[in-house]
Amino acid sequence: MEEKQKNRKKWLIILILLLLAFGGIGAYFLTREEAKPVSMVSGEFLPKGKDANKISDAELKKMAKEKVDRSKFNMVIAPEATFESSDKAGELMIQNPAHNAYPVNVEITRNDTGELIYTSGAIQPGYEVKEARLEQELSKGDYPATAKFSLYDDKTKEKKGEVAAKITIHIKN
Repeated sequence: MEEKQKNRKKWLIILILLLLAFGGIGAYFLTREEAKPVSMVSGEFLPKGKDANKISDAELKKMAKEKVDRSKFNMVIAPEATFESSDKAGELMIQNPAHNAYPVNVEITRNDTGELIYTSGAIQPGYEVKEARLEQELSKGDYPATAKFSLYDDKTKEKKGEVAAKITIHIKN
């Protein structure tokens, strides 16, 4: 009789363990979410070049000494840009050194209003902007602004990252 009870307890424990195992498996399948396809449309793309010109040979030779590292980016922009008036081209110096791996688009916005006042278009590695026209009219004065460098993969046009720098826009007249 004692042997029968031990046998019965063994089978009861095995049955409980099986029920727990099947219950856990069932709960897993009932609560898991199925992967659903998601379509994404990116609103950002690398625009065509606009004001960029090839960097001089002397400058290129200097930059060629540095190895291209796709994980690093050096931004070069003068901290001040000067315009005789906002409707004429002025001095705005931006470079994308040849050792950078990605083309950039630079957008300059006013800090006080957030208004976009300049877009460079694509600046390939080894190219620079020395002179540009503002896209908005500004009256005489100094305008604190932010230059946002957006890096893009030249082949896929996928945005790779952003860096920003402070700049002051001077309008003389």
